Amino acid sequence: MPWELQEHTGRHYAVLFHYALSDDAWAVELSEAVPAPAKGDENPNAAVTHLPGAAFLVALVPDEDPNLQPTVRVYSPDERTVPYAIMRWFMEQVADQVERCRIAFEQGEPETVE
Repeated sequence: MPWELQEHTGRHYAVLFHYALSDDAWAVELSEAVPAPAKGDENPNAAVTHLPGAAFLVALVPDEDPNLQPTVRVYSPDERTVPYAIMRWFMEQVADQVERCRIAFEQGEPETVE
């Protein structure tokens, strides 16, 4: 599952991409990134400093029907503040995923979108 990291005022955030079978959609998850374990069995790549944490926003992007609209789910038992720059970055990632899914659908290959 690929992910991207973004730092904002000393905090790290992650956007993780994976296919959610139960929703028949690509999931784009936003989380606060957590420090990666020291290099070893759990982290063979020393360049990885942070990993995705528990998602608090999840955008679901349907890939089999371009008429279905993406949705965003909020998962947060606590009040959470998301910086505007991070929310914009997340939504840009979601928009890119929507575009990839729609292009793949038009080409007749919805299952190959990532």
